[in-house]
Amino acid sequence: MTSEDKPGWFGRLFGRKGKDEIKQDAPEETPAPPSEGDLDFATGADDVEHIPLPEDETEIDANEGADLLPIEGEDERPPAGTAGDDPRHGADPVDTGTMNREPEVALDPDIQPLDTAAALAHDAGAGPDREPEAKGWWSRLTTGMRRTSSALSDRVTGLFTKRKLDATTLEDLEDALIQADFGLETAMKISEAVGKGRYEKGISPDEVRSILATEVERALEPVAKPLEIDGTKKPFVILTVGVNGAGKTTTLGKLSSKFHAEGRSVMLAAGDTFRAAAIEQLNVWGARTGTPVVSGAQGADAAGLAFDALKKAQAAGTDILLIDTAGRLQNKTGLMAELEKIVRVLRKQDPEAPHATLLVLDATVGQNALSQVELFSQAAPITGLVMTKLDGTARGGILVALAAKFGLPVHFIGVGEGVEDLEPFAARDFARAVAGLERD
Repeated sequence: MTSEDKPGWFGRLFGRKGKDEIKQDAPEETPAPPSEGDLDFATGADDVEHIPLPEDETEIDANEGADLLPIEGEDERPPAGTAGDDPRHGADPVDTGTMNREPEVALDPDIQPLDTAAALAHDAGAGPDREPEAKGWWSRLTTGMRRTSSALSDRVTGLFTKRKLDATTLEDLEDALIQADFGLETAMKISEAVGKGRYEKGISPDEVRSILATEVERALEPVAKPLEIDGTKKPFVILTVGVNGAGKTTTLGKLSSKFHAEGRSVMLAAGDTFRAAAIEQLNVWGARTGTPVVSGAQGADAAGLAFDALKKAQAAGTDILLIDTAGRLQNKTGLMAELEKIVRVLRKQDPEAPHATLLVLDATVGQNALSQVELFSQAAPITGLVMTKLDGTARGGILVALAAKFGLPVHFIGVGEGVEDLEPFAARDFARAVAGLERD
């Protein structure tokens, strides 16, 4: 073997042989074709490295599927010159051409939606293959509130285990409550109640949680009011408003299912004309619950569609008309003016409409919910709140802060995707779930 034929250091390191050795040890033969299993290996299918997501990217939580698919609109309307920038928005005159058109009304409950729509509905808890939920509401509520209750329980246990109660401990408790978005006023009341008559004495974490539950219940009891439907008003018009992604469309679908279960007739109006996916999603809910849906083309005038829907609901003798609206940021004055126009146009047909205007709030936005309530109340007569996604935050105390500042009725809370995960608000159940206590 010549020096050229000898393997180098790299070859010797990895056991590579020289040319002569290869000729002697490896007789020529025709390789057999690879088997099916070998083909997979040959293509590297079994060797693909699973690269983790970067730290700042997380997988979409299943509990938020209904609100992320489809996305609740964009922050801005289309560029100038499109339907979304209509300079007539906010004006009193109604576009009679829009009102005279015949919007699409899906009346057949057996409508089979497109595959994409069915997928959206399934994510939203309305799909035909959804397994029935075996757990009761209390179990779903405590599971949904676990992030908030666990965060508070950990802090309380750390503060009050083998430690006498003093001013520093109470300040730390206040901080924990403020971090959970209870608000400064409520946090101070709870810490005062905990400290009353107990300075320099021991107090168990369970006692603190019991006091916490009592104070939260006391704060929320005045606003825990059911949504009352006045049967003398046909239809009883419910308008939903809120920012992008709060869950308005999904909430309407769940409400339509609940009202049907009570034996009421319902009609849905796809007033989110800015987002084609919202129209499709509401039609899916209508198909699954046997609810007629009044809808138009993407970009159609939302006020005109609401007007048409009210006329059709009146003609059909419908008990309840649920109107969806496009998501809009509370600080966009042009979009809030559009909301004002919807209300004015409805009142041209029925001076008392809408009979209820529900502001849908996403619990994960925290303190931003306070400014949403304040500014949306200036554009529409907010009569009550629906709080969604309480299962997606460790700061569920925002509901207490809202009650303390505005005193608006809280009609429903949501802790998941299914129809059964949106229920009427009960102050005692919520308070005990937040404190991590069992139902009594």
